Amino acid sequence: MDKNILSDLFTPAVIQRFIFGGIGIGIFIISYIVLTKILKKFAYPKMKPNSSYLVTKLIKYAFYVIIIFLILGLFNIKLTALFGAAGIAGIAIGFAAQTSFSNIISGLFLLTEHALTVGDYITIGTEAGTIDSINMLSVRIHTPDNQYIRIPNETIINANLKNSSYFPIRRFSLSVTISYDADLKSAVELLKNVPQQCSLHIPEPEPQVFIESFEDSGIKLTLAAWTKSENYMNFKNQLFITVKETLDANNIEIPYKKLVLVK
Repeated sequence: MDKNILSDLFTPAVIQRFIFGGIGIGIFIISYIVLTKILKKFAYPKMKPNSSYLVTKLIKYAFYVIIIFLILGLFNIKLTALFGAAGIAGIAIGFAAQTSFSNIISGLFLLTEHALTVGDYITIGTEAGTIDSINMLSVRIHTPDNQYIRIPNETIINANLKNSSYFPIRRFSLSVTISYDADLKSAVELLKNVPQQCSLHIPEPEPQVFIESFEDSGIKLTLAAWTKSENYMNFKNQLFITVKETLDANNIEIPYKKLVLVK
């Protein structure tokens, strides 16, 4: 009886399917190993860290999915019957998978656009912070006050993204109002030379000073100077301090509202 059951289960066709299927799976696994080694040696060194990470994850997930399908096929399991048996659970999983798939596709768009890299300071909607990691489903950042935020890739694709670190240099503009009693030409020249006194200033492009408007209390000027992106905040502080010191040293008043006490 037992021999008959075994003979029914392991027919020549079944044995043949397992042999050829096992060989196919073995070849696929070897191909996957060879592909990852080739990418690691030749492709990844030329790519940005986040790009190589995403490619590695994508290939790994695709490998797992294909292996599962091959094993199911090896046992002659029909996917339609499997999904039908899953019922409501299968529908729920399907919705979750749809969201995950959307985030993965969005991650691929981010990868091809080269819009982000680890360490960049970005702003998305009301959230802003430094990128800690770029994953298949999301981008993780920490805010200046060290709060962790996870942003789904789909959200980034559908939002206006500002990357303050994308270019190697940034311009900072500082507006200051000077008294009408000041010599305007001298004030403009003084402000134009201020960035040279800041250690984090870069000489090219050259600083510029714009006469913005005549205000009720004085003349509004704007100084624009450049620095490296990673030095932006420190350069901002340097510029504010140096502008104030320069104006004070040259007796140029910054008008402000004074509180007058009447006895």
